[in-house]
Amino acid sequence: MLVNLLADKIMNSTEQAVYWTIMIFCLVVIFLAALFAIILVLFQKSNSDGIQGITASSETFYGKNRGRSIESKLKKWSWIVLGVIGVLSVVAYIVQILTI
Repeated sequence: MLVNLLADKIMNSTEQAVYWTIMIFCLVVIFLAALFAIILVLFQKSNSDGIQGITASSETFYGKNRGRSIESKLKKWSWIVLGVIGVLSVVAYIVQILTI
């Protein structure tokens, strides 16, 4: 009986250690991904022209394509980072539910 009680205590402390390790890892990665997502969104160009829409723009074709490729890379990485945040949030929720 005492052995079973000790085995349960060891199992619970091991499960708790795994739980806290997974949760801390998920939260740290979510925090870093959120900061990275904020930076990526701030680097993206606004879709509205603002006051520049009134004046004629003299961008070359190469300049426009270069800007679009950088924009598309920023947009793609933004979606990837936001997907990582979403997946890790779901994983943290599932781990929390399984330990209850």
